[in-house]
Amino acid sequence: MGMIKEFKEFAMRGNVVDMAVGIVIGASFGKIVTSLVNDVVMPPIGLLLDNVNFTSLSWILKEKTASTKVVSIQYGLFINNILDFLIVAFCIFLVVKAMNAVKRKEETATETPTQKECPECCSEIPIKAARCPQCTSELAVS
Repeated sequence: MGMIKEFKEFAMRGNVVDMAVGIVIGASFGKIVTSLVNDVVMPPIGLLLDNVNFTSLSWILKEKTASTKVVSIQYGLFINNILDFLIVAFCIFLVVKAMNAVKRKEETATETPTQKECPECCSEIPIKAARCPQCTSELAVS
């Protein structure tokens, strides 16, 4: 019974659930990007390159015989996969860049000063102080 409880605690930990959600969303996003590359980006590129179908581009290394299959290098599929990767990497870059910008804004918004400098003796004093505890000069309350 202890092992089941331990597994439940592990599986329900925040990081594991977040990671699982990320993997599921990432897999779905990968399908969308693959469709974008294969169905939207590559047909116009193929049309511009004299009706080239990238999925059928290959170098035949060994022709098909009665007993063996054709052996080929599928460089057209490789080009599609490179485009998939570049689009996914760019989208992830944009998401991380946006998250970093939001994080920086939050950090600067939460950093309110709690100390100020006395104009007479240059010592650090509380922001709401009306008199400096070091030199006893009167301060403008901010």
